[in-house]
Amino acid sequence: MKNRLSATPWILGLAVAGLIAGSLMISGYIGFVDSNLFCSISGIRAPTITGYSAAEIQLQSIIHYATSKIVPQQSFDEISISFDVLKARCPCNFLVFGLGHDSLMWASLNPLGTTIFLEEDPKWVQTVLKDAPMLRAYHVQYRTQLQEADRLLSTYKSEPYCSPSKAFLKGNEKCKLALHNLPEEIYEKEWDLIMIDAPRGYFAEAPGRMAAIFSAAVMARNRKGSGVTDVFLHDIDRKVERTFAQEFLCKNKYYVNGVGRLWHFKIPPAANMSSADRISDRFC
Repeated sequence: MKNRLSATPWILGLAVAGLIAGSLMISGYIGFVDSNLFCSISGIRAPTITGYSAAEIQLQSIIHYATSKIVPQQSFDEISISFDVLKARCPCNFLVFGLGHDSLMWASLNPLGTTIFLEEDPKWVQTVLKDAPMLRAYHVQYRTQLQEADRLLSTYKSEPYCSPSKAFLKGNEKCKLALHNLPEEIYEKEWDLIMIDAPRGYFAEAPGRMAAIFSAAVMARNRKGSGVTDVFLHDIDRKVERTFAQEFLCKNKYYVNGVGRLWHFKIPPAANMSSADRISDRFC
């Protein structure tokens, strides 16, 4: 997601802007609260983020994508899958692994909810927030490298605190796949949607997305509230993303749909799984 120009024609940017702008025009006729695109709830006002209202973030997003030739990395069809879920679930808690050219769009599509981005590169965080200070983003340090993927997949079962029945994230230093040092706010919230489009995973020393995929599965299974967790994984054309998704996100059980390089899963909390799944030593 970071610092890359999409090969998609620049018209995609106008298409995304049109999608948002069209929704804004419709919302003006049906009386959405505070001119928000979605999530209008009577009596609830949109929260502000560092001085920006939800409506201001949406308008900034429209202006940005209408005037820029730098478009989101995902294709229009890929974006549409997540867009449809956001329409149905917002306001919601939306966690995004990666910060990039599509971040302003995601934040604007969840105006009354909480959207937070996790990014591996602190310099890139500063670069993006300089132009979009209304975004909420944290720098995250990973303990993995892409070249370790095969070994991590074959050895995680020998660590009890990587097992689905015992796995947790905060402070879990024994399981290398667990993101144990995230900001406290990430652990305090239950995430309705999780988008995995980072960290980098295209060279041996890159962090790879192994820990992000594992941690998303743990977050979903450990959910205490009602409902499933929608998990979106991008770049499934790559071996590691595809293999770890099958191991931890359970393609045979929880895969819903996909298009292009995006897969969509709906993962229930462990409490709603069968007794056999709850006590199994395998995620899938």
